[in-house]
Amino acid sequence: MTKLYIDADACPVIREALAAARAQDVPCVIAGNSTQNLERHLRASDPREPQDPAHPDRGFWASTLQVGVGADSADFAIVSAITPADVVVTQDIGLADIVLGRGARAIGVRGHVYNPLTIDSMMFIRHEKKKVRRAGGRTRGPAAFTDEDRERFSHNLARLLREARQ
Repeated sequence: MTKLYIDADACPVIREALAAARAQDVPCVIAGNSTQNLERHLRASDPREPQDPAHPDRGFWASTLQVGVGADSADFAIVSAITPADVVVTQDIGLADIVLGRGARAIGVRGHVYNPLTIDSMMFIRHEKKKVRRAGGRTRGPAAFTDEDRERFSHNLARLLREARQ
């Protein structure tokens, strides 16, 4: 069964991701470092554990996964927990690459659905930009996050969750 994992580190669409999980009765795990108050994203009425212990992946429930403050701690926790049926929300291309390699699906916070056929070129571009920055150069940062990005994310995540559950 499908679960939705949210890489909560600097994620602007946690509310939308939770709404999609609630709408499609998909369990959800919000992963982030211990400096974040991850519980603030959940409603008091959200179940925190499966309602049917015999079938823990059926129906919506939400939990938080607090990890250490170290770099990529949330990423490692997500990678160790996912199955090929799962969907991961992340803006980290490196995490998306690993998720795709494990057979799961990944979507960026602007609604870009990561694709196994193009992730290698995205990783190459990321690497080249990092080399430029290390050498003292500058690269362009991301454009401002817009309402259109939020809408695209919600639409594409709903589709991705439907596909994952089939």
